Amino acid sequence: MIELEKVERVIAKRLDGAPHETLIVLDATVGQNATAQIRTFRQTLPLTGIVLTKLDGTAKGGIVVALKEEFDLPVKFVGVGETMDDLLPFEVGAFAEEVLQA
Repeated sequence: MIELEKVERVIAKRLDGAPHETLIVLDATVGQNATAQIRTFRQTLPLTGIVLTKLDGTAKGGIVVALKEEFDLPVKFVGVGETMDDLLPFEVGAFAEEVLQA
């Protein structure tokens, strides 16, 4: 966490207003452990959003609702595969539809 603080300070020195976004990347398969990860990171950095990976596997992504309720952080992107093309903008309507069909 000390290293993350240092990275943030260096970025802020180089560019006014930076960092513009601070996203936490979470594995969708970790479930409720994601809340502990966000709590820990928020003690060090002001988070602006979430990237949720591994939604192509067995994870249903139900943790999204719990994270939204507790932290009110938007999910910005979801990972549904292993390539850069598999990192997609999060669309709440499509996500809700997918969860309800599962």
